[in-house]
Formats: sequence, C-alpha cells, structure tokens
Amino acid sequence: MKTIIWDVDDVLNNLTRTWLDDAWRPAHPQCKLRYSQLRENPPHRLLGVRKQVYLDSLDAFRLSAAGRELTPVPEVLAWFAQHGHRARHVVLTATPRVAAPWVSRWVFTHFGRFVHTFGVVPSLRRRRGDAVRRVPDTKADYLRWFGHADLFIDDNPHNIAQVAHLGVSCVTMPRPWNRARGGVRELLRRVTDALDA
Repeated sequence: MKTIIWDVDDVLNNLTRTWLDDAWRPAHPQCKLRYSQLRENPPHRLLGVRKQVYLDSLDAFRLSAAGRELTPVPEVLAWFAQHGHRARHVVLTATPRVAAPWVSRWVFTHFGRFVHTFGVVPSLRRRRGDAVRRVPDTKADYLRWFGHADLFIDDNPHNIAQVAHLGVSCVTMPRPWNRARGGVRELLRRVTDALDA
C-alpha cells in the first residue's frame, strides 16, 4: 500500500484565501489585492507590510474561531471518501507550535478516518519557546527521518523541490504563487493515477 504525504494549509483547506478575504481585507479596507494576484507566498511584500505583520495576522486568524473551523477543499474531501482507503495517509504541516494542536484537531475532525500519522515541522515565530532549534528543520528532513513516502502533495515550490530531491514523486497543489497547471481536479487525477501505477 502506498504512502501519501499531504500538506494541510492551502492543500486540504483554503487557509490563505480565507485569511485574505475574511481577515486581512476587512481589517485593511485600502487593500485591493485579490487572492488570484498572490504571486508570492508569503505575500507580505505584495501587501506592503513587514513579514512579521503578515505572520501575526495569519497566526491570529489560525487561532480564531473562523480559522479553527475552515472548510476542507470539497474536491479533496470527496477524493478521500472515494479513494482514501487505497493508501496510507500522512499529514505533514509547517505551522507554529501554538497552532499545532488546533491544526491536528482540524485534520482529524475532517480526515481522521483516513489519516494514519500527523507530523509537524514547527514554523519559527518570536514567541517564547519557538526560538528553539527545530528538528527536523524542513519537510524534506522530516521525510528523510520518517522513511516512508511514495507521493508528496504541497503548494510550496521550495518544499516540492527539496522532497523531489529525495526521490519522492511530488504533485503541486495549484495556487497563484506556484507554477502548477490545471486545477484541484487535475491534481487529484494525478494522485489517483499514482495509486494505480
């Protein structure tokens, strides 16, 4: 049985779109930037703010009731219902330590009957305790340690490149900040094809 590694934010959910539309833009009515214009992630430069301002806003949203109750990407949830039993599923997220319990709860609430393992590569923040060296430092480091990955799904081109260097097949979730072609359905077709190979 194959092992699929899934990112959470912007793969299993639409965190960035929801944060921009429901948190950032209402708090910054002068912001005219649309989700489709986010050619960079993190988008602080496009927003015209320091990276820490962006991170503070995103983290506050993650910990809010709206952030903890994000809707899963419908097509991905439907794919799990149809094909989830055909593979082992590992969820691997890069999130601040303070958000990890909420992200884990969200994952197991929506995908728990399919997910076998939940892993975290803590994103560094200025909070006390978050300055400690992360082990592992990257998702590639985590997978090198974990040792079981047939397919890796992420939206971050840097993560994709690092994991592909390990010899793992990768699929990029199409988002405005990456060069992935097609849409969510095309991505899921590729995942299904990988299971059939």
